[in-house]
Amino acid sequence: MGVPVRRQFQIWGGFAALLILLLWLLGDVLMPFILGLAVAYFLDPVADRLEKLGLSRALATVTISVFALLSVVLLGLLVVPLLVEQTQALIAIAPDLTSQITTFLTERFPSLMDAESTIRQSIDSLGAAVQSRGGELVNAVIGSAASVLNIVMLIVVVPVVAFYMLLDWDPMVARIDALLPREYAPVIRDVSRDINDTVSSYIRGMGSVCLSMGAFYAVALMLAGLQFGLVVGAFAGLVTFIPYVGAVLGGILAVGLALYQFWGDWVSIGLVAAIFVAGQMIEGNVLTPRLVGRSVGLHPVWLLLALAVFGSLFGFVGMLVAVPVAAAIGVVLRRATRAYKDSALYQDASADEPD
Repeated sequence: MGVPVRRQFQIWGGFAALLILLLWLLGDVLMPFILGLAVAYFLDPVADRLEKLGLSRALATVTISVFALLSVVLLGLLVVPLLVEQTQALIAIAPDLTSQITTFLTERFPSLMDAESTIRQSIDSLGAAVQSRGGELVNAVIGSAASVLNIVMLIVVVPVVAFYMLLDWDPMVARIDALLPREYAPVIRDVSRDINDTVSSYIRGMGSVCLSMGAFYAVALMLAGLQFGLVVGAFAGLVTFIPYVGAVLGGILAVGLALYQFWGDWVSIGLVAAIFVAGQMIEGNVLTPRLVGRSVGLHPVWLLLALAVFGSLFGFVGMLVAVPVAAAIGVVLRRATRAYKDSALYQDASADEPD
């Protein structure tokens, strides 16, 4: 005899409430383990591919771990110091930059830029605010990250958890599958496959797109001679997951800095603008269709809402679980919509009844 629907709601609702309570009370403690689980999830396809090439699971895990460790060390030694240096330099020139903007606008729009006007006062205060608060903001972010993430736990626990989870990923999935209620196991597996397809297509694919576009913008802008090319490229790559926003915001920032640095050299300014036009074409026509796919069922607005809500409720841990939870809700809603359209509540049953 099957479990009544009301009882099923009570059971699954209890599980959901327990999970929310654990995230609320133990978020900081669970974070390194959730990070390690996320890393193992992202790297599992790589391990599976290495196994197909003839490596054992243990050797594949060791190979991936060594390569990841070397990548992190190189990133920390080569890229991060330069990124911090350029960020600090950009904050330092903010008053001079706003002064030049003020001069430019005053020459061309004198009525708008009167000394007593709101626009003039706002621009003057902007540069001073960025300079005075920018350094504090960077230090606060770094300090906050250190306190929340707990650097020691981050460095030690996350790699260890990721290593063992990656090593035992397939047996772990099999054990979880064995615990599923037999009556609903096929449905749960089907829904889980849809969720996995959505999460893997979007996160792995969009992560690759953001990394690729960030590297493209940073390298291209530095080759073009832009002083803060690495910072602009990193920013543009980071927000690439929002369609068009990354290219637009990054392009505005880059062209503005190019006007400050190359004023009068219109070829260099045009080259900086062309880099973002080319980047948008590459991202929209090549990278995103190939790496993400045109339809993964996870709209960027839905993703932003999930990140905002879960981040507000559970902090950084909430942001980590926001995407899979949003994907799961999206899959359930799509299935519920299909079931509703197949039901008599949606269809006109009276049309099939004889007169």
